Amino acid sequence: MNRPARLAAAVLTASMAVLTTACGSGGGDSSAAPIKGSDAGDGKTSAVPSASASPGGVKRPEIKLSPDFRADFENWTNSDATLQAILNDGREELRSKYAAIIEADPESKAVAFYNSDATRATARRWIRQFTDDGDSIIGRVRVFDPQVRLGDTGSGVLFYCVDEREASTKNRKTNKVVKTPDKPESLVQYRLRLDKSSQGVWKTTSLTTVPGACS
Repeated sequence: MNRPARLAAAVLTASMAVLTTACGSGGGDSSAAPIKGSDAGDGKTSAVPSASASPGGVKRPEIKLSPDFRADFENWTNSDATLQAILNDGREELRSKYAAIIEADPESKAVAFYNSDATRATARRWIRQFTDDGDSIIGRVRVFDPQVRLGDTGSGVLFYCVDEREASTKNRKTNKVVKTPDKPESLVQYRLRLDKSSQGVWKTTSLTTVPGACS
Protein backbone atom coordinates (compact mmCIF):
# COMPACT_ATOMS: atom_id res chain seq x y z
CA MET A 1 0.00 0.00 0.00
CA ASN A 2 1.29 3.45 -0.87
CA ARG A 3 2.13 5.96 1.83
CA PRO A 4 0.49 7.43 3.78
CA ALA A 5 -2.33 4.88 3.74
CA ARG A 6 -0.42 1.85 4.94
CA LEU A 7 -2.36 -0.26 7.41
CA ALA A 8 -0.62 -3.55 6.73
CA ALA A 9 1.70 -3.26 3.75
CA ALA A 10 3.76 -0.38 5.06
CA VAL A 11 7.37 0.16 4.07
CA LEU A 12 9.11 -2.19 6.47
CA THR A 13 12.58 -3.58 7.00
CA ALA A 14 12.56 -6.90 8.80
CA SER A 15 15.74 -8.64 9.84
CA MET A 16 13.79 -11.75 10.82
CA ALA A 17 11.24 -11.52 7.98
CA VAL A 18 8.14 -10.29 9.77
CA LEU A 19 5.55 -7.80 8.56
CA THR A 20 7.18 -7.33 5.16
CA THR A 21 5.59 -5.44 2.28
CA ALA A 22 5.79 -8.40 -0.06
CA CYS A 23 6.45 -12.09 0.35
CA GLY A 24 9.22 -12.20 2.93
CA SER A 25 11.00 -15.21 4.37
CA GLY A 26 8.59 -16.12 7.13
CA GLY A 27 10.38 -19.40 7.80
CA GLY A 28 8.99 -22.81 8.56
CA ASP A 29 5.43 -23.64 7.61
CA SER A 30 4.19 -20.05 7.45
CA SER A 31 5.27 -19.64 3.83
CA ALA A 32 3.57 -22.82 2.63
CA ALA A 33 0.69 -22.98 0.17
CA PRO A 34 -2.77 -21.98 1.41
CA ILE A 35 -4.29 -24.47 3.81
CA LYS A 36 -7.20 -26.55 2.65
CA GLY A 37 -10.02 -28.11 4.68
CA SER A 38 -9.53 -25.98 7.75
CA ASP A 39 -13.15 -25.93 8.99
CA ALA A 40 -13.72 -22.21 8.54
CA GLY A 41 -16.99 -21.95 10.48
CA ASP A 42 -20.54 -20.78 9.84
CA GLY A 43 -19.90 -17.61 7.85
CA LYS A 44 -20.83 -15.21 10.67
CA THR A 45 -18.68 -12.48 12.16
CA SER A 46 -17.08 -13.79 15.32
CA ALA A 47 -17.59 -12.09 18.65
CA VAL A 48 -14.44 -11.00 20.46
CA PRO A 49 -14.27 -12.28 24.05
CA SER A 50 -13.14 -10.02 26.86
CA ALA A 51 -9.94 -10.57 28.82
CA SER A 52 -11.94 -12.10 31.67
CA ALA A 53 -13.15 -14.82 29.29
CA SER A 54 -9.63 -15.83 28.31
CA PRO A 55 -9.19 -19.60 27.99
CA GLY A 56 -6.74 -21.68 29.95
CA GLY A 57 -6.65 -19.48 33.04
CA VAL A 58 -4.02 -17.14 31.58
CA LYS A 59 -4.76 -13.46 32.17
CA ARG A 60 -4.67 -11.92 28.74
CA PRO A 61 -4.55 -8.15 28.24
CA GLU A 62 -7.83 -6.44 27.49
CA ILE A 63 -7.69 -4.86 24.04
CA LYS A 64 -10.09 -2.08 23.15
CA LEU A 65 -10.42 -0.39 19.78
CA SER A 66 -11.69 3.12 19.22
CA PRO A 67 -15.36 3.55 18.24
CA ASP A 68 -13.97 5.12 15.05
CA PHE A 69 -12.31 1.88 13.98
CA ARG A 70 -13.63 -1.65 13.54
CA ALA A 71 -11.91 -4.92 12.80
CA ASP A 72 -14.53 -7.49 11.79
CA PHE A 73 -13.37 -11.11 11.98
CA GLU A 74 -15.44 -13.37 9.75
CA ASN A 75 -15.65 -17.18 10.08
CA TRP A 76 -13.25 -17.04 12.99
CA THR A 77 -14.33 -20.37 14.44
CA ASN A 78 -13.09 -23.94 14.34
CA SER A 79 -14.51 -27.12 15.86
CA ASP A 80 -11.07 -28.20 17.11
CA ALA A 81 -10.18 -26.62 20.47
CA THR A 82 -6.46 -26.29 19.71
CA LEU A 83 -7.06 -24.70 16.32
CA GLN A 84 -9.61 -22.35 17.90
CA ALA A 85 -7.00 -21.30 20.48
CA ILE A 86 -4.59 -20.49 17.64
CA LEU A 87 -7.29 -18.45 15.90
CA ASN A 88 -8.04 -16.57 19.12
CA ASP A 89 -4.45 -15.58 19.82
CA GLY A 90 -3.76 -14.80 16.16
CA ARG A 91 -6.75 -12.49 16.17
CA GLU A 92 -5.65 -10.72 19.34
CA GLU A 93 -2.13 -10.24 17.96
CA LEU A 94 -3.58 -8.22 15.08
CA ARG A 95 -6.02 -6.34 17.31
CA SER A 96 -3.21 -5.43 19.70
CA LYS A 97 -1.33 -3.68 16.90
CA TYR A 98 -4.38 -1.77 15.75
CA ALA A 99 -5.03 -0.69 19.35
CA ALA A 100 -1.39 0.40 19.77
CA ILE A 101 -1.67 2.65 16.69
CA ILE A 102 -4.91 4.17 17.96
CA GLU A 103 -3.42 4.71 21.42
CA ALA A 104 -0.09 5.96 20.01
CA ASP A 105 1.68 3.34 22.11
CA PRO A 106 4.46 1.50 20.23
CA GLU A 107 5.56 -0.11 23.50
CA SER A 108 2.14 -1.68 24.02
CA LYS A 109 2.18 -4.51 26.54
CA ALA A 110 -0.51 -6.31 24.56
CA VAL A 111 1.70 -6.31 21.45
CA ALA A 112 4.54 -7.74 23.55
CA PHE A 113 2.19 -10.34 25.04
CA TYR A 114 1.19 -11.83 21.68
CA ASN A 115 4.56 -11.57 19.91
CA SER A 116 7.81 -13.44 20.39
CA ASP A 117 11.22 -11.77 20.54
CA ALA A 118 11.56 -12.45 16.80
CA THR A 119 8.48 -10.42 15.82
CA ARG A 120 8.06 -7.87 18.61
CA ALA A 121 10.64 -5.34 17.41
CA THR A 122 9.32 -5.23 13.86
CA ALA A 123 5.72 -4.93 15.04
CA ARG A 124 6.77 -1.91 17.08
CA ARG A 125 8.58 -0.36 14.12
CA TRP A 126 5.41 -0.74 12.06
CA ILE A 127 3.35 0.98 14.76
CA ARG A 128 5.87 3.82 14.97
CA GLN A 129 5.40 4.58 11.28
CA PHE A 130 1.95 5.80 12.25
CA THR A 131 2.73 7.36 15.61
CA ASP A 132 5.82 9.22 14.40
CA ASP A 133 3.67 10.87 11.73
CA GLY A 134 0.94 11.65 14.23
CA ASP A 135 -1.53 9.34 12.51
CA SER A 136 -4.25 7.12 13.86
CA ILE A 137 -6.59 4.78 11.95
CA ILE A 138 -10.32 5.02 11.37
CA GLY A 139 -12.93 3.11 9.42
CA ARG A 140 -13.17 -0.65 9.07
CA VAL A 141 -11.07 -3.62 8.10
CA ARG A 142 -12.54 -7.02 7.24
CA VAL A 143 -10.49 -10.01 8.39
CA PHE A 144 -11.61 -13.14 6.61
CA ASP A 145 -10.78 -16.54 5.10
CA PRO A 146 -8.83 -17.92 8.10
CA GLN A 147 -6.96 -21.14 7.34
CA VAL A 148 -5.41 -22.81 10.35
CA ARG A 149 -3.61 -26.07 11.09
CA LEU A 150 -0.85 -27.59 13.18
CA GLY A 151 2.48 -28.00 11.43
CA ASP A 152 4.68 -31.08 11.65
CA THR A 153 6.74 -29.50 14.44
CA GLY A 154 3.71 -28.61 16.54
CA SER A 155 3.70 -24.97 15.55
CA GLY A 156 0.46 -23.32 14.56
CA VAL A 157 0.12 -22.15 10.96
CA LEU A 158 -2.43 -19.42 10.31
CA PHE A 159 -3.25 -17.69 7.03
CA TYR A 160 -5.89 -14.97 6.80
CA CYS A 161 -6.90 -12.05 4.61
CA VAL A 162 -7.41 -8.39 5.52
CA ASP A 163 -9.46 -6.06 3.34
CA GLU A 164 -8.33 -2.51 4.16
CA ARG A 165 -10.30 -0.63 1.51
CA GLU A 166 -12.78 0.86 4.00
CA ALA A 167 -10.05 2.10 6.35
CA SER A 168 -8.15 5.38 6.45
CA THR A 169 -5.44 7.16 8.37
CA LYS A 170 -6.33 10.33 10.27
CA ASN A 171 -3.77 12.83 11.52
CA ARG A 172 -4.22 13.68 15.19
CA LYS A 173 -3.30 17.37 14.78
CA THR A 174 -4.69 18.31 11.38
CA ASN A 175 -7.55 15.79 11.18
CA LYS A 176 -6.49 15.11 7.60
CA VAL A 177 -7.92 11.79 6.39
CA VAL A 178 -6.18 9.66 3.76
CA LYS A 179 -8.24 6.78 2.42
CA THR A 180 -6.80 3.41 1.57
CA PRO A 181 -6.64 2.97 -2.22
CA ASP A 182 -9.34 0.77 -3.72
CA LYS A 183 -6.82 -1.55 -5.34
CA PRO A 184 -6.11 -5.31 -5.21
CA GLU A 185 -2.98 -4.55 -3.13
CA SER A 186 -5.28 -3.36 -0.34
CA LEU A 187 -6.37 -6.96 0.20
CA VAL A 188 -3.47 -8.44 2.12
CA GLN A 189 -2.80 -12.03 3.08
CA TYR A 190 -1.14 -12.59 6.46
CA ARG A 191 0.90 -15.78 6.95
CA LEU A 192 1.79 -16.56 10.55
CA ARG A 193 3.62 -19.19 12.50
CA LEU A 194 2.65 -19.36 16.17
CA ASP A 195 4.28 -21.35 18.97
CA LYS A 196 2.66 -22.18 22.28
CA SER A 197 4.37 -20.64 25.30
CA SER A 198 4.76 -22.28 28.70
CA GLN A 199 1.74 -20.21 29.80
CA GLY A 200 -0.39 -21.62 27.02
CA VAL A 201 -0.37 -18.53 24.79
CA TRP A 202 0.08 -19.00 21.04
CA LYS A 203 2.65 -16.29 20.35
CA THR A 204 3.43 -15.16 16.82
CA THR A 205 6.98 -16.22 15.94
CA SER A 206 7.02 -15.27 12.26
CA LEU A 207 4.73 -13.21 10.08
CA THR A 208 4.73 -12.40 6.38
CA THR A 209 2.25 -10.13 4.58
CA VAL A 210 1.51 -10.49 0.87
CA PRO A 211 -0.40 -7.55 -0.65
CA GLY A 212 -2.83 -8.58 -3.38
CA ALA A 213 -2.74 -12.26 -2.50
CA CYS A 214 -6.41 -12.27 -1.51
CA SER A 215 -7.83 -10.49 -4.55
